[in-house]
Amino acid sequence: MLALELHKLSPEFYVQPTLDAARLLLGKVLVSGESSGLIVETEGYVGPDDPACHAYVGRTRRNQVMWGKPGHAYIFFTYGAHFMLNVVTEREDYPAAVLIRAVEPVLGLEIMRQRRNLHLLRSRPLDRNLTNGPGKLCKALDIIAELNGISLQSDRLFIAEPPPEIALPPFQIIGTTRIGITRGTELPWRYYVKGNRYVSRL
Repeated sequence: MLALELHKLSPEFYVQPTLDAARLLLGKVLVSGESSGLIVETEGYVGPDDPACHAYVGRTRRNQVMWGKPGHAYIFFTYGAHFMLNVVTEREDYPAAVLIRAVEPVLGLEIMRQRRNLHLLRSRPLDRNLTNGPGKLCKALDIIAELNGISLQSDRLFIAEPPPEIALPPFQIIGTTRIGITRGTELPWRYYVKGNRYVSRL
């Protein structure tokens, strides 16, 4: 296993506009315990006027983390089966966040395969299936409900600049409409690394 020197993104990083953060998070490394991956796909959800944002219905017990300080993890359960990781952005009391949609696995591949039960299959599928979706990556990286609201300055869950050993080569960012939602589908607030095979959908 590589011994990487990781420098967490500063708290100030998360204060910036959500769509800027969504683009700048691409290529950064998401670390959850002993497993990690490079972020290759994100989506922005911006405030109470965004019909696809959880804050559209106002402040609730479920979405209250979004209204808190930037630089914290907003994790919710959806479809009765999956957790989703969002990074709270902008200013306190303004509910906005970036959904982490896909990562390219870097460290902890074997434990990711076990968490995703890929070891039970007769033929091992491509490792791109480990983390090429927001629910998949949360299961693979053990991102669970108990981490909802955790600071991304913690050692359990954080985002860092990628060291040269694992950094993506120079890449182009593609901006397109969001997916997996029924409202606000016309907004081009989804971003991904062009040509990366871990992106959930091209």
